[in-house]
Amino acid sequence: MRIDSDRLRDIPTAFAMLLPSLIFLAMFTYWPILRSIWFSFHDVMLGSPDIFYLGLENYTRLLGDGLFWRSFANTAFYTLLTIPLSIVCALLLATALDTRLRGMAFYRSAFFYPVIIPSVAAGMVWVFLYAPGYGPINELMALLGLPKLEWLYDSKWAMPAIIVMSIWKYSGYFMLILLAALQLVPRDLYEAAKLDGVPPVQQLLHITIPMIAPTLYFVIIIGVLHSYQIFDYVYVMTQGGPADATNVLTFYIYQNAFQFQDIGYASAVANILLLFVMGLVALVAVTLGRRIHYLGQ
Repeated sequence: MRIDSDRLRDIPTAFAMLLPSLIFLAMFTYWPILRSIWFSFHDVMLGSPDIFYLGLENYTRLLGDGLFWRSFANTAFYTLLTIPLSIVCALLLATALDTRLRGMAFYRSAFFYPVIIPSVAAGMVWVFLYAPGYGPINELMALLGLPKLEWLYDSKWAMPAIIVMSIWKYSGYFMLILLAALQLVPRDLYEAAKLDGVPPVQQLLHITIPMIAPTLYFVIIIGVLHSYQIFDYVYVMTQGGPADATNVLTFYIYQNAFQFQDIGYASAVANILLLFVMGLVALVAVTLGRRIHYLGQ
């Protein structure tokens, strides 16, 4: 196959334009990953110049670390609930807002607004909403005749409280992506379905979802990556408590690295998290990616 000479001349220009991004990617992504892998085989204390080789000791230590497995289970629980619920809410919102009625721009902006709120500020707002004595959520529950709950101070309700906050925060982002995909679906399909008497639910299941399947697949991948980066909400709202009920892997890495000052062990936990996320993304790609239908293919 002969390569066009014009394309060969464009390669240096393309590389020069990509170089700044590649430098930042290498400095802030690949190099930290390599350093983390190297640290995980050593005894490295924060602020200490002494480094001792341990081999696989940090990894074997994980096997008997109950708090690591508790954090792993909390992270998996958070992921399994947050991703499906966020995507379902986003899909329903996108479907409802995919109209040409007046005022839709306002509602789209309103539902997207939580996305642009800084995570720390959003966490503080929800700390106020969940406040046991004067929080609006408990006041509303009292008006409805329901018992008040200590949301962030009860080990049974702390993680569900963070999950609800996360769904509120990310549904608008997923909604915007799905809404863009919905606007590319041919309207003739819906008109034909209406003429045949197909109910809205069947239209959603048999027209909307198959037509936006590639976008849904993308949203699921992004959701998986987001769910395993949860840290700021836990740090602001619960500090991993009560009784480690909300201690997730990212917060456990922070504790080992900066509170316990054990950089080597924190790096081992981080590498396990990276491998698990890569495996989960690969599983999603294998199970869902092959079933995705792309228009024109």
